[in-house]
Amino acid sequence: MPSEIRMTQHLDPRSPWVLSTHDLGRRAGSMREVSLVLPAPADLGVDMIGVPKDADVGLDLRLEAVMEGVLVSGTARAPLTGECARCLDPISSEVVVDLQELFFYSDEDVSEEDSLLDGELLDLEPTFRDAVVLALPLSPVCTDDCLGLCVECGIRLADAGPDHRHEKLDARWASLQGLVIDNDQEK
Repeated sequence: MPSEIRMTQHLDPRSPWVLSTHDLGRRAGSMREVSLVLPAPADLGVDMIGVPKDADVGLDLRLEAVMEGVLVSGTARAPLTGECARCLDPISSEVVVDLQELFFYSDEDVSEEDSLLDGELLDLEPTFRDAVVLALPLSPVCTDDCLGLCVECGIRLADAGPDHRHEKLDARWASLQGLVIDNDQEK
């Protein structure tokens, strides 16, 4: 029975999200901590909110050699921009996510979802991307008590005040609306 051959792409060591593990060697227990600021990758978000392309992403990481590979753990902090799902006003905030990924030395006994080292290089972008997208709100709001927009006229309800109302006519009587004579106009 032929064994499955796993194709790996070769990483570009000049890419900002590709990190070298050369100084760790393959000595289990060797470790280093790094703090980096990297540009955010493109298309990182959901419909209403996301991380702007090339925004500064702060990373505090620990790279540790273990028997199977290199364990990367730490936190990432990135700015968010988008719009409120209720009133459509622009919003900005920040997301902080925990990262943890084991990058295996070889593809023996690993599943398709596992990450592999490319020689001494690892690509942290997919790990970061997965963590951020899972942390994003699907319906972000500017404030927890945002009233949203009026369904009749589209005005922001927070600006309209508590007396904002629309006259509602019963559709069954709408054809009689033109038959009403205004006494003030007859004079």
